[in-house]
Amino acid sequence: MATKVFESIDKFGLALAVAGGVVNSALYNVDAGHRAVIFDWFRGVQDIVVGEGTHFLIPWVQKSIIFDCHSRPRNVPVITGSKDLQNVNIILRILFQPVNSQLPGIFTSIGEDYDERVLPSITTEILKSVVAHFDAGELITQRELVSRQVSDDLIEQAATFGLILDDVSLTHLTFGKEFTKAVEAKLVAQQEAERARFVVEKAEQQKKEAIISAEGFSKAAELIANSLATGGDGLIELRKLEAAEDMAYQLSRSRNITYLPAGQSVLLQLPQ
Repeated sequence: MATKVFESIDKFGLALAVAGGVVNSALYNVDAGHRAVIFDWFRGVQDIVVGEGTHFLIPWVQKSIIFDCHSRPRNVPVITGSKDLQNVNIILRILFQPVNSQLPGIFTSIGEDYDERVLPSITTEILKSVVAHFDAGELITQRELVSRQVSDDLIEQAATFGLILDDVSLTHLTFGKEFTKAVEAKLVAQQEAERARFVVEKAEQQKKEAIISAEGFSKAAELIANSLATGGDGLIELRKLEAAEDMAYQLSRSRNITYLPAGQSVLLQLPQ
């Protein structure tokens, strides 16, 4: 009797375990920001897109493929050539997400790794097409225009694959070593030219100052000569008087100077 009871319990436990396994395999979860596509072994990929939550499927007949539908960033490096045949290294940052309603088609035609297959190829194609219309100088001075044109073309191209590009920006733009050296040499030459121009302008200014100073001395000498010719020695006598007056004023302020009256003896009557 006890043996039969234990056998019944074993059968019930086995049946319960099998039922639990079936139920567990029939349930799947779709997390927030994700979507699911159902693949049926008999009918293929279903057209419906399953939203967030817990859902049922037919075990061993259907399989759920979960897609992350958050906006995700991706950096795509590209080496291309400019209009003047300069090598340009560009890193394009793309913020992308799939179109939810087109997930079955994306899975069927491209696969789960759609971003690995689509974004590098279309980014390289668009960048090479756009950059080829600008020379190296324009890529630097018109970077905003280049970025906007790349963004517009890339958004349009990505839409054909069922992708939404929320943001496209040029985060890195450099040129080859030869071009960098040429730019540095040009900057050095410009600085040397500016320094030489400054030296020349300074010499010209000093020359003008010397000419003006010489003209001033010449004019002063001419005026003095004219004054002497007109007034005779009166100007010289006037300058002498002014000089004597200045000397007398300076001597009067000195304590070591004594004035003696003219024509009188200042010697003391010393005994013989």
